[in-house]
Amino acid sequence: MIHLASPLARKTSLALAASAFVGVDADDAGILARLKAEGTASPADVILLVDAARLWRGDIDGLFKPVKSKTLETAIPEKLRARATDEGTTWFGFSTRARVVVYDKARVNKADVDTYEELADPKNKGLLCTRSGSHPYNLSLFSAVTEHLGPAKTEQWMKGLVANMARAPQGGDTDQIKGVASGECGVALTNTYYLARIMRSSAPADKAIADKIGVVFPNQQSWGTHVNIAGAAVAKNAKNTANAVKFMEYLATPAAQNHFANGNNEWPAVASVKIDNPALNAMTGGSFKADTVPVSVLGSNQVKVQQMLDRVGYK
Repeated sequence: MIHLASPLARKTSLALAASAFVGVDADDAGILARLKAEGTASPADVILLVDAARLWRGDIDGLFKPVKSKTLETAIPEKLRARATDEGTTWFGFSTRARVVVYDKARVNKADVDTYEELADPKNKGLLCTRSGSHPYNLSLFSAVTEHLGPAKTEQWMKGLVANMARAPQGGDTDQIKGVASGECGVALTNTYYLARIMRSSAPADKAIADKIGVVFPNQQSWGTHVNIAGAAVAKNAKNTANAVKFMEYLATPAAQNHFANGNNEWPAVASVKIDNPALNAMTGGSFKADTVPVSVLGSNQVKVQQMLDRVGYK
C-alpha cells in the first residue's frame, strides 16, 4: 500500500495504475501520525511526502526503512536524497520545486527583491506577505538561509521580515500570490508550482493575476534559489519491501519522471530527464542557479529555526 500526501495524489495516478499498490491519500502530518499510530500493523509499503523537512521528520521518528538500490543511487543526485549509511538510504527525492519571490510590477522594482536578504530590508517595509513561518515550506527555506548566514544573522533577518509584513502571516502560497495581485501585498514568497498553476490556467481571473505580478528567482548572483523536493521512502514495517523498492525505481524512469514532475509543475529529480512545461520555462528562461545545500540538512535545522521564529514573533 502507498501512503501519499494530497499534492502528490494527482501526479502519481499513472504510477499507481502501473503498480500493484493501493493508494491512501492524506496530508503529510496525517500520514506520519497514522504510521506512528499503526506501528507494526501498518499496511503501508511506500510513503510519498512533499517537503524535505517532513521526510527528515519521518526519518528521525524511525518510520522509514533504509534500502540499497544502485538504480536509485545512480539516478537521484546525492543532494536530493538522505545521507547514506551502511544500512542504505532512507528516502529519495523525485521532483523539485523552487521557493521564489513574486512582486507587484506596478509598485515594486525587481532589483529591490532579487535576494532573500532584501525581503528584510527597510525599503520593503509594509510590503511583505507570507504564509505561517512555521509551515514546512518556510521552515525549509529558513533552514537553508541559516546554513548560509549562520543563526545570529538569520535571526536578525527574520526580525526584518516581521517588521516588513503587510499583514499577519496567513493562508497558503496561492493566497500570497493573490494578495500581491490585489495590491494588499507588494511582495511574497511562493513555491513555483503554485505560480505555474495560475500561469497555465485559462480562467480569466487567473490570467488577470498573472498579468499583474512578476517573479524573481532569488540570489542568482550568490548561493542560488532555495530548492525543495517531493520524495518517497519505504515504510519501516513494509510487508512488500522488494516491490516497494521496484516502485520507487520506477519513479526514477523517464516516463514516470515526466508524469511525476510535469503533472504538478515541478522539475524532475533525474537530471537527464527534461520536461516541456511552458510556465516553468517562462519563469526561468530555461534554467536558473539552484542552491546546492543538500536537502537532507534542511530538517536538521528545523528546531533551531522554530526557536528563532518564536523569539522574533514570526507567527
